[in-house]
Amino acid sequence: MVLAVDKISKQFGGLTALSEVTFSIEKGEIFGLIGPNGAGKTTMFNMITAMLTPTSGEIYLSGEKITGLKTHQITEKGTCRTFQNIRLFSEMTVLENVMMGTHARTKSGVWSSVFRTKKQKLEEQKIQEKARNLLETVHLLHEEDTIAKNLAYGQQRRLEIARALASDPILLLLDEPAAGMNEHETEELHQLILKIRGMGITVLLIEHDMPLVMKTCDRIAVLNFGKKIAEGVPKEIQSNPEVIEAYLGSEGDDEIA
Repeated sequence: MVLAVDKISKQFGGLTALSEVTFSIEKGEIFGLIGPNGAGKTTMFNMITAMLTPTSGEIYLSGEKITGLKTHQITEKGTCRTFQNIRLFSEMTVLENVMMGTHARTKSGVWSSVFRTKKQKLEEQKIQEKARNLLETVHLLHEEDTIAKNLAYGQQRRLEIARALASDPILLLLDEPAAGMNEHETEELHQLILKIRGMGITVLLIEHDMPLVMKTCDRIAVLNFGKKIAEGVPKEIQSNPEVIEAYLGSEGDDEIA
């Protein structure tokens, strides 16, 4: 088991954002976390990655309790994420952005970098090679010298995923990666997520694009008003009356299909 979330609750003052939510993800799974706007999905992501501290409950990564650790410690243990709003180093090149993602795994110290030792130069060469391999994985190798802000929107999304992969995660959390994508870009994303799973990486996906979720995820958990209302394989979720009611009663035109 890669991730176990055990009775996680989060309160902000008098508001309960999550209430005793429990789920687990097996190694190699693509696990979806869905629900209407305001259901608590991103709050859950923020607690798994230590951007927020749970009010109660525990979180385990590969059997080790990670509740209370700092964000960089959780990254070092093998968890990385993307965000709803793209967070790139906009003035850096595509290659430099991915290289920045390796910082949790680099070994050269400050003095090695200052004096450009042989060890530091060798490590930088390996980092560049790794970054180029990841750019090839997300079909951006031809853009390695492009300034990140000049990429098309869908390309920026893929770049952010490549940078997250550079930290060698065992668990990758994707927060609405298809937001703003057209149909072709969404299909490319679907193939990329499957490829990432093929690399031995477990994926936790938040997404409002229900067709993408249903054809990509092995299992899905559904949140509504901070509570888990369903969990199962896509076919079970699609036919669950409580899930259907939650979506039909929400704002927007979400479809469970």
